[in-house]
Amino acid sequence: MTTLAPPPAPTSQDGRHRAAPPAARSRLRALFTGPPEDPRWARPALWAILVLATALYAWNMSSVSGNTFYNAAVYSGTKSWKAFFFGALDAGSFITVDKPPFALWVMGLSARVLGYGTWQLMLPMVALGTGSVALLYRMVKRDFGATAATIAALALTLTPITVAITRDTNPDPVLVFLMLLGAAALMKAVRTGKLMPLVWSGVAIGFAFNTKMMQAYVVLPAFFLVYLWATPLNLGRRVRNLAVGTVALVVSSAWWMVVVDLVPASSRPYIGGSTDNTVWDLVIGYNGFGRIFGASSSVGSQGNGASFGGEAGLYRLFNSIMGGQISWLIPFALVALIGGLVLCGRAPRTDAERAALLLWGGWFVLHYLTFALAEGTFHPYYVTAMAPGIAALAGIGGVMLYRAFREGSAAVGVPPRKRIRAWGRAWVLPAAIAGSTVWAVVLLQRVSGSGTLYTVAEVVAGVAGAVAVIGLLLGRFTGRQRLTGVAALAAVVALLAGPAAYAASAAGSSTNGTNPTAGPSTGGMGRGGGMGGEQRPSGSGGPGGGTGTSNSAPSGSSSSSSSSSQSTGQSASGRTAGGMGDTQVSSAMISYLKKNQDGATWLVAVATDQTASSIILESGEPVISMGGWSGSDNAMTLAKLKSLVKSGKLHYIVVSDSGQGSSNSEISTWVKKNGTAVSAYSGLYRLG
Repeated sequence: MTTLAPPPAPTSQDGRHRAAPPAARSRLRALFTGPPEDPRWARPALWAILVLATALYAWNMSSVSGNTFYNAAVYSGTKSWKAFFFGALDAGSFITVDKPPFALWVMGLSARVLGYGTWQLMLPMVALGTGSVALLYRMVKRDFGATAATIAALALTLTPITVAITRDTNPDPVLVFLMLLGAAALMKAVRTGKLMPLVWSGVAIGFAFNTKMMQAYVVLPAFFLVYLWATPLNLGRRVRNLAVGTVALVVSSAWWMVVVDLVPASSRPYIGGSTDNTVWDLVIGYNGFGRIFGASSSVGSQGNGASFGGEAGLYRLFNSIMGGQISWLIPFALVALIGGLVLCGRAPRTDAERAALLLWGGWFVLHYLTFALAEGTFHPYYVTAMAPGIAALAGIGGVMLYRAFREGSAAVGVPPRKRIRAWGRAWVLPAAIAGSTVWAVVLLQRVSGSGTLYTVAEVVAGVAGAVAVIGLLLGRFTGRQRLTGVAALAAVVALLAGPAAYAASAAGSSTNGTNPTAGPSTGGMGRGGGMGGEQRPSGSGGPGGGTGTSNSAPSGSSSSSSSSSQSTGQSASGRTAGGMGDTQVSSAMISYLKKNQDGATWLVAVATDQTASSIILESGEPVISMGGWSGSDNAMTLAKLKSLVKSGKLHYIVVSDSGQGSSNSEISTWVKKNGTAVSAYSGLYRLG
């Protein structure tokens, strides 16, 4: 008996295999079309949203100047691994920035591999911003389907403040992505009851802590509640697993802090923002309770937030500064949360839909209360952290309320009590759409006259909202399901027209900097302005290439306030890098300092981080910031200054006629007495 050999694999004329295996082709096709059980439109819609997100975040990103404060720290980290690890502002590692360094590491690794420049720093931010959209889609789709996931992903993509901050070099996009990773791992632990996903959730939040410290912990009460309530394990195992996850959280949060505080102070940089040169003080003070209560031992958190986001209070996120940044979908999200929990009814304890609602509802509510009531330093871009919660609730709630609307409209032939309950639920969706549309029109009315884009958005929102409500009601009474489907699409347009207009304006802006916002200025220093010279930089490029900022008055503030806050660096075209008070560090002075550095480690010592970072980016040399961000840090003492001068590590210092704190006054007096004034440049002294 003869056996037949299998036929040879198909080959091309040159003898090479010409086709991939069927399984590989199937997986490749599924990447673009999605699994068979999904609607045919779902995966193409996801890809379209991801392309839109990437376009909004990356549009003309080479012109985005970013935050010169963090840019300087990243640049310094590319010159020194010590500065990289500690998150030092300068390559000489005199003082750190006032945040832990994980976001700096992300940008720094990109800059070390690809070279220092604007797009190299922006690239990981864009990738993480788009990754957050994809991750939110995946999480919502698992429990609520492709429609809810698509709405959620689109809502997050078009959140105005998220677009603005992702087009920047602040650490918030890294924070949001890590928090979403933690949430995804948590929900896997809830579904499966396995321990390791919970451990990885704790690790992700720990790294988020090493990005923006206590802000990463805002979601933890919701995480704990969801795990304890919904995990399919007995109570004892839930508590045990949660304890192990908490250990992972603490270790991943504290390792960098412990290492830094164990290093002798003489062998590391001063911890910027702290009062005692420890990371622990930074955690509980400046970046902890000081942000919430506005009262810590650090001047930098003494209630300065009102100048950026408005007065603290439950209405804060709806005011003229914050409303256009984040509040568009808050009314709908609140209705969706309450309505969704009611619709879950008496579902089992482990019900996946209710667990997801508790997670996203807790995410939303906890962030809302934290940001609305915070009395310390508060920037509008902080609220990008609550955007995933709002977006998820919009998608989830939209689908659940639409489902209730359809069931209520079809409530015929059921007992009267159930019929009344179903019909009552059917009114929730039209009411939520109507209320949210009215709020969108109010927000757009606030900026009427700011441009055609906002006028068009107002008309689109109003008309689409009316079509949505009327279509839903007509569909309900006539029983035409196609009409209700069209009305639902109109509702999505109505609720996202306003955010889309603001997002487009943010994507077209190249002046982000320290306080990025989207849309037109509405006053209150909410559009790039701020105290202490927190203006939007207008330059771009790297050290020696003219990176800097404009000293023009920020939108929403007077020119006098701008001139009194000049503390950012500018390019070699004659603009200046300001110091404390009326001291100015000109580009000509920087050139003089470089020519006369004489082997010193630091080019010059100046009063604040803002001045130092601008000089670092223009000169490419280490610069000492003696007082940190606000000028109040005790980083420089007279004894330390004398030691640096004696060792030849520092030759020049800039002092102003005005100063803050006794140590600065003491230093200023000593410098004027023992230094040699450089007559060509006011405030500049040669020491030693």
